[in-house]
Amino acid sequence: MSLEQQINNDIKAAMLAKEKEKLNALRAIKSAILLLKTEKGGSAELTTEAEMGLIQKLVKQRKESAELYKAQNRQDLYDEEMAQYEVIAKYLPKQLSVDEIKAVVQGLIAEHNISGIKEMGKLMGLTTKKLAGQADNKTIAEVVKGLLS
Repeated sequence: MSLEQQINNDIKAAMLAKEKEKLNALRAIKSAILLLKTEKGGSAELTTEAEMGLIQKLVKQRKESAELYKAQNRQDLYDEEMAQYEVIAKYLPKQLSVDEIKAVVQGLIAEHNISGIKEMGKLMGLTTKKLAGQADNKTIAEVVKGLLS
């Protein structure tokens, strides 16, 4: 079942259960999926990587917004963003720890004979493709930079 179908089914279930916060988060995901699909000039199916990238983007947006609201002492908006964050994050695969990311990066360094910081871009591309949806790019970049320098 594709992510879009799963979201549609979950929207129906949330409507029946009258879960307002969950419904808002699911509608945000559906809206983002539709925007991404029509952005490419048609209703082409999204790849799994594109779907995971989209979910990661939505999770990151919610987290950043929640932090801003907390800094501004807006507890009501913070709670709303965190509720949406928790619903959206459930659609991501299990997130890897820093040690697990290091192990993957070290394997890619050995496999592709990468040496030095000059090849960081190449290694970042390989790593983000391999770990799509399992880690955020900021963490990956920190690990890659630490191992190459």
